[in-house]
Amino acid sequence: MKVFHGTDNAGILRGTTLTLGVFDGLHLGHQAIMKRVVERAAVTGTVPTVITFDPHPRAVLHPDNAPPLLQTLDQRLANFDFLGIGQAIVIRFDGHFAGIDAERFLKDIVCERLHAKEVYLGAGFAFGKNRGGNIELLRRMSAQLGFSADEVEEVRLHSTRISSSKIRGLLADGKVNLARRMLGRPYGVEGQIIHGLERGRTIGFPTANLKPVNRVIPKYGVYATASLIDGVWRKSITNVGIRPTFDDDRVPSIETFVFDFDGDLYGEVLRVRFLHRIRDERKFSGIDELRAQIQKDSARAVSFFKRRGVHRQLELV
Repeated sequence: MKVFHGTDNAGILRGTTLTLGVFDGLHLGHQAIMKRVVERAAVTGTVPTVITFDPHPRAVLHPDNAPPLLQTLDQRLANFDFLGIGQAIVIRFDGHFAGIDAERFLKDIVCERLHAKEVYLGAGFAFGKNRGGNIELLRRMSAQLGFSADEVEEVRLHSTRISSSKIRGLLADGKVNLARRMLGRPYGVEGQIIHGLERGRTIGFPTANLKPVNRVIPKYGVYATASLIDGVWRKSITNVGIRPTFDDDRVPSIETFVFDFDGDLYGEVLRVRFLHRIRDERKFSGIDELRAQIQKDSARAVSFFKRRGVHRQLELV
């Protein structure tokens, strides 16, 4: 997939079927849009293209109310590529861009720069100055600009609309299984493994201490997880929280113990997927009680991994 930052690059491919939006999380609703774009591009012989924005528009227009994003820009672009998008154009969203009328954006970028043949929007999506661009405007201008436009219906799960904000709320509540069903894959974070206090090693459970790049972290607690090491998803168990048994720890951490692995991960970038919540984080009377509980948690995680269909979760992006 070709990636361009801004719309002035001479290498941008023209003759496109495109969509535009932030697409934070690439949940099932977003995936439906990508699928439509890719399928129609194949029919029309055009380039399946996504226009996305960074940072999130609300971070510029309403910074006090901006949501933490489920994915970094790089993670978002990787998912575009996996879903078959051929070209991604990242537009820096700032005060200047926020002042561009939707009509001008359609004429200058969508029509003249990208020569769009078909344009698809997610249900309810709006763009341009004062959110003046919507599906009605798109359809009205498409006739004069020479492209077709349509809206992709929203995706629901048991009558509940799937949205990035809904998924953020589920993760805040520790409901990683329901979040997985809305994302179409387990929620994951990634980051560099850093040196910790090595308490896990002293009690027989050496952990990798992750410094995540993702801002959205599931609710404090213990989870059955999968960790990507050397291209292989390995079974693991992860604690998210402040380790209340040790009074000197007040900085939240993500600590992962990988089953049947004794390699050195310091300095490596690790991806961890949250598959199943085991319990809340709580304070123990001391190391012995903590060790006994970790053994119980590990046994519950092992039982979870034996369930039918769990291994399929590791095949999903």
